[in-house]
Amino acid sequence: MHALVSLAARVLLSAIFVTAGINKVSGYAQTQAYMESHGLPGNLLPLVIALEVVGGLAVLLGVFSRYAGLALAAFCLAAAAVFHSNFADQAQMTNFMKNVCMAGGFLLLFANGSGRYAIRPD
Repeated sequence: MHALVSLAARVLLSAIFVTAGINKVSGYAQTQAYMESHGLPGNLLPLVIALEVVGGLAVLLGVFSRYAGLALAAFCLAAAAVFHSNFADQAQMTNFMKNVCMAGGFLLLFANGSGRYAIRPD
């Protein structure tokens, strides 16, 4: 049972990052402008896309998933702080908490590993 739950968790955790990374490619200019409007250099966008897609796939497939989980946890917390810290806006507060919760899931992945159903179980 534990192995199946671990697999389901990896699928659910990875889905948002793989799709978001791919969507950033098709909306590159808009995403770059959004980053710059929050004080980040737009030339970091290729790194963001790579982290989301490669990290998300690593989590999904169970390849170096502990390290991908740790990197994505840090990314979630940074994104929450930079993009969703306007707590007067309820939507931003919800997005902040979503990112914090996802970071918690990734930290559990880091602590417990990918489980039995992984390409490279750790």
